Amino acid sequence: MSTPLVSIIMPAYNSQKYISYSIESVLKQNYTNWELLITDDMSSDGTKEVVKSYALRDSRIKLFSTNKNSGAGVARNCSIENAQGRYIAFLDADDQWLPTKLYEQVNFMLSNNYAFTFTSYQKLEGELIKGTVLAPKSVTYRQLISSNVIGCLTAMYDTEAIGKCYMPLIRKRQDMGLWLEILKKVPKAYSLSAVLAIYRVGSGMSQNKLEILKWQWIFYRDVLRLNFFRACYYFSIYSIKGFIKYQK
Repeated sequence: MSTPLVSIIMPAYNSQKYISYSIESVLKQNYTNWELLITDDMSSDGTKEVVKSYALRDSRIKLFSTNKNSGAGVARNCSIENAQGRYIAFLDADDQWLPTKLYEQVNFMLSNNYAFTFTSYQKLEGELIKGTVLAPKSVTYRQLISSNVIGCLTAMYDTEAIGKCYMPLIRKRQDMGLWLEILKKVPKAYSLSAVLAIYRVGSGMSQNKLEILKWQWIFYRDVLRLNFFRACYYFSIYSIKGFIKYQK
């Protein structure tokens, strides 16, 4: 298998508590041709110092900073702008990958000539695994608009096929906005059903359910520019699917 460079995009804001776990999960990958681009979004804790200590030990780890606190989307875009890899992958500073994640996903994309993929993942609460989110076989634009089934920590896209794609400059729902933009360029995102990542529930990057719904409505109206009735339609579907999801 060829080994194209993978650029791993990680935003960080006051992530000192968990970021070492995230970085260590990248260092343990059995696929070694990667670069980890961490953009600190004006943290007030020791996040930058932790990242600097890793960067001094491994030149594949690179630290960038925003000029003001601007949100995860802006931080991710800074890393994407500086990325050199063919593949762009995403990992937040409180999540983790299993050791074969990059190897399996890159091979899956190369073998099938897929430009945009994602995987299944587990949910971690405290120190305990609390369930698995199984990825559907594939998803289209029309399907994704009513339910974001692509976990950000599992997504990967091919810049050779679709160019560099950036997050919309909004505080929330940037990942869903990016996936929809990519799905305007390719007909489907395909999943590798294997569980290859761990999402940390209840950390600083998580939100309560009402807050999620508020931002989803804003996303439909202000980002996608849906009229009131179409926004109501997709919001209703999103809410129902979200309720079902959170019962699992």
